[in-house]
Amino acid sequence: MTLSESSNGGPVRLDGPWTHRDVAANGARFHIAEMGDGPLVLLLHGFPQFWWTWRHQLPALAEAGFRAVAMDLRGVGGSDRTPRGYDPANLALDVTGVIRSLGEPDAALVGHDLGGYLAWTAAVMRPKLVRRLVVSSMPHPRRWRAAMLSDFAQSRAGSHIWGFQRPWVPERQLVADDAALVGELVRDWSGPQPRLTSDEEAIEVYRRAMLIPSTAHCSIEPYRWMVRSLARPDGIQFNRRMKRPVRVPTLHLHGSLDPVMRTRSAAGSGEYVEAPYRWRLFDGLGHFPHEEDPAAFSTELVNWLKDPEPDR
Repeated sequence: MTLSESSNGGPVRLDGPWTHRDVAANGARFHIAEMGDGPLVLLLHGFPQFWWTWRHQLPALAEAGFRAVAMDLRGVGGSDRTPRGYDPANLALDVTGVIRSLGEPDAALVGHDLGGYLAWTAAVMRPKLVRRLVVSSMPHPRRWRAAMLSDFAQSRAGSHIWGFQRPWVPERQLVADDAALVGELVRDWSGPQPRLTSDEEAIEVYRRAMLIPSTAHCSIEPYRWMVRSLARPDGIQFNRRMKRPVRVPTLHLHGSLDPVMRTRSAAGSGEYVEAPYRWRLFDGLGHFPHEEDPAAFSTELVNWLKDPEPDR
């Protein structure tokens, strides 16, 4: 498969044991891939990826008796690319709107990277719709803000976010040379386990998805809001709003060698959780533990979701 070719499902609707469809929520249309029957588990991807990052977890969750749904966030993959609406509060309403559109009373939210940031946010904003919370490779938004502003090592690790604040340049860099930068980021942010870094087909899929018109711009917009709003009233209000504790059982997963989000930055997010909270560090993994060691990640995830009384 080359970048100039398209698979049966195009660059987004990739074939597999799942089914694809679109759902309407929060004034936009969202692409989802779903598999299985049972309690809903909604999977939220991060940057620079799309729903396909959960290709290993969808069948594992379905086999364990869950309805597993991976959605493309606003502006990415097969979802609508709207001109506005990329602040975390609105993106979290996209997530909770999809839960309602799927006809479910609630969901266990599983979010990685930016998807994790939105999962934290949704659990605070719409607690009745979030049954359980699983976050990978992302601290609580208040922890993220404090680390980026006061911890030089974290600020340097997240230098790509500062770079995103420039107009137009980041978008051009992301799509240059058939989105070669996407492949570089996935390799650089992974740990030493070769499973993801040597998977040229997977990296090519992510590159092709980034080349869909407007995807690069829409992927960057949430990070622009996160930084540019730090001193603005809307950002200060959001940070104050996130003081409200998370009141659902929370599983926090992290790779010990994550070069983008330091363990020190992510650890301690439990101070914002007034419910059972479990911290799990994956030794030797980087920023994408669900792809670097999918079996270990899926086992941890399924066991915790099936545990009727997860420990603190």
